[in-house]
Order: sequence, then structure tokens, then C-alpha cells
Amino acid sequence: MTVLPARMRAIDPAPPCPAEALVVVERPVPVPGAGEVLIRVAAAGVNRPDVLQRLGMYPMPPGVPTILGLEVAGEIVALGTGVEPELLGQPVCALINGGGYADYAVAPVGQCLTVPAALTMVEAAAMPETLFTVWTNLFERAYAVEGDTVLVHGGTSGIGTMAIALGGLFGLTMIVTCGSDDKCAAALKLGAAHAINYRSEDFVARVAEITGGRGCQAVLDMVGGDYVPRNLKCLAEDGRHVSIAVQGGVTATVPLFDIMRRRLTLTGSTLRPRDVSFKSLVADELARAVWPHVEAGRLKPVIDTTFPLAEAGAAHARMEAGDHVGKIVLTVG
Repeated sequence: MTVLPARMRAIDPAPPCPAEALVVVERPVPVPGAGEVLIRVAAAGVNRPDVLQRLGMYPMPPGVPTILGLEVAGEIVALGTGVEPELLGQPVCALINGGGYADYAVAPVGQCLTVPAALTMVEAAAMPETLFTVWTNLFERAYAVEGDTVLVHGGTSGIGTMAIALGGLFGLTMIVTCGSDDKCAAALKLGAAHAINYRSEDFVARVAEITGGRGCQAVLDMVGGDYVPRNLKCLAEDGRHVSIAVQGGVTATVPLFDIMRRRLTLTGSTLRPRDVSFKSLVADELARAVWPHVEAGRLKPVIDTTFPLAEAGAAHARMEAGDHVGKIVLTVG
């Protein structure tokens, strides 16, 4: 039986603070509760909400760890009550509410997915946050189906690259926007059908040109603000607009009669506050619909860079600089 230490390394800042304030501290090893597992973390994904939390701009759900990190991969080393004993020693990746930037992290067992041989631990750690987010918003809230054309902003972000990959697997035509010609080229190489440089081109006009004036069936938006009415112009009749972040503004003015006339749907979601039962249901759907592609090596995350845990500040600085393509991952174990 594995003897666990009482203390562990962790990144547990007091927000708001700059990236360079992210330093390794000692914290108690957490104890899994009922329906939870303890994971010895091999790698942890870095996500935009981690940066916002560090800056004091992301309200945390009550009761979650202040240690940063929303996704991990590693080995299950302890079980809470009610968890099947055969899971002990299993390699998993998991979506968690916090605590990932550490040697050990607790995860609800229902939010874990087995890491297949086709994935490294770094790749596995880069999957849960973007996969859960894109699946629930693009395929469940936007009802994207084979043959649809979809516009995704932030085409080279972790979300954008996962959307491109899933779109390719499920028969979608992916149009993305990016902030440079180099990023557009990267998005096209990853499988986007079209990539629009939003700094030099009007994406509304380009989408109309690409679709022959018909528009897209769905838009996945992480900008908000004045992008929303522009996004609506990109939608076809009965189109669906899904907001998943508000990096460009939390309010928007929209043309209500146009929404009525063209029967448009505006929706959105945030994943972190959702309860364990919902996230476990999503994990079950992913295990059935997506994980066979992962096991076969057909779906992998795009990895931009890795940093050791002690260099979490450098990882955040890279994310804030906006030059990354794909996921930034911390190596821990």
C-alpha cells in the first residue's frame, strides 16, 4: 500500500498578484471525500480562468481549493468512500474545481477519464477543461451537427484548437478568427477550413463571403461586448450563438427584431460552477462519443509549451502575452 506524505508542493497565491508571485509553497496533502479520488499529479493544464483567478477577477465557487489548476493527469493513489477499489493505481485525467497546481489533487470520480496509451500525461492534462467546454457548448448548447459551418473566435487558443479538432472528427466546417497571419496559418494547418485575421480583415464580411451569404449555423464566442452583434450578422437563419467568456466586455446591445425575424438563439454557459452530477454526466458522454477517438490516436490536444511546477509564473506570463498556440501545461510529477 502506498504511504502518502503529509505535505506537498503547491502554487497557492494570494490574489491579486503578478505572474512572478507564483512560487512553490507547502500545503497539506488533501484527503478525498465520499465519491472522490486522490490523484498524484503528473501534469496540470494552465487555463485562462487560472490567470483571472490570480488577478482577483474570477469569482470562485464556495468551498473550492485556493490552489490554482482546473485539470490534471496522474495516478489515483487514494480513494474516498463509495469509490470502486479497482480504480486504485489507474492513470486518469480529471476536470476539477481547483487544486491542480500541486503534487496531489482531489477529483470527483465521475469527472475522471482513463488515460489511454495513445496519450502522454502532458497531453492528458491538456484535455479536460477544453474538451468539457467545447463539447457542452458547441455540441449540446449550439446543437452542431455534421454539415454545419461554425465560427469560433480565438482559433489558436486551447478552446479554439480543441474546437477545430472536434469539428474535424464530427464533420463540421470550422471558420476561426486569429490575431495574426502566423496564427491563421497555424489554425489552417490544424484543420480549420478558413482562418480570418481579425486585425486586418472584417470577419463579418469574410464569413458572408465564405458562406455565399448564407451565414454560419453556430458561433462559439469568448469575446463578448461589441463582438456579439457582429457575430449575429454571421449567423444563418435559425443560427445559434453561444457565449463562453467575456474577455471583450460583459454587456452587448443586440438587434431584437432581427433575432426574432431570423429565429436566432443566444445562449451561453460557465462550466466551473456546475455541480458534480452535471460534470459527471458530461464525462459519461465524452467517454462514449469522444474517448474512442482519443484511444485510437485520432484526437490529441495541441501542446504549445510545458513548464515545471516551479515556473508556473512563466507559464502564466506566456498565456498573458497571447503568443501561444494550443495548451500550456505544467509538469509536476
